[in-house]
Amino acid sequence: MKKILLLLTVSLFFSCKNTAQNTNKTAEKQDVKSATPVQVPLENGKAKAYFASGCFWCVEAVYESVKGVEESISGYAGGHTKNPTYESSNTGRTGHAEAVEVIYNPDVVSFATLVDVYFASQNPTQVNGQGPDRGSQYRSIIFYQNNEQKEIIERKKEALAKKIGKPIAAEVYPFQKFWIAEDYHQDYEKLHPNNPYIKNVSVPRLKRFQSKMPEVLKKNAH
Repeated sequence: MKKILLLLTVSLFFSCKNTAQNTNKTAEKQDVKSATPVQVPLENGKAKAYFASGCFWCVEAVYESVKGVEESISGYAGGHTKNPTYESSNTGRTGHAEAVEVIYNPDVVSFATLVDVYFASQNPTQVNGQGPDRGSQYRSIIFYQNNEQKEIIERKKEALAKKIGKPIAAEVYPFQKFWIAEDYHQDYEKLHPNNPYIKNVSVPRLKRFQSKMPEVLKKNAH
């Protein structure tokens, strides 16, 4: 999966995958962004939210450390092709980004807080990637299912831009469909703690987030 890059000059870098060239067509992206959002109904009192922010291994672990989140599932969203795979999404031609489906209890954690977690767990100004992971498949996207969610996202995005004095890279898309990733991607950080990418990129990213928002963490969050 995430491949370790070779020694570059004197430093060793780790990447989710070698950079894929972004070949998305502007028209296709516009069609996706202008679509009518799909509202996902509550199931057993649980809601679902969708976020893309670089490597889904990292994002999955971040959200699973948050109180009120029952599960976070790795997958693909935001593109124009059906049945994307890890290999096809990494070509940059599907339009899909690595994303997560966050299953949460809205009585414990709000959508607004999940958006705060989103921005606190990434470099919000990095375009088309996070950390060493570069390419359209690693771009930042927040998905909304209704106008209320869209307003929350845009308000928080605008406030953050004013606070740091720089444009925020995250795109705002109407949610359409989430494609679940291959089984071996699920709970990857938890199941492969000694993987070099996990040790050198994913875990440090998780720790940085946890230090910023300790009040939202589960008691057993590592």
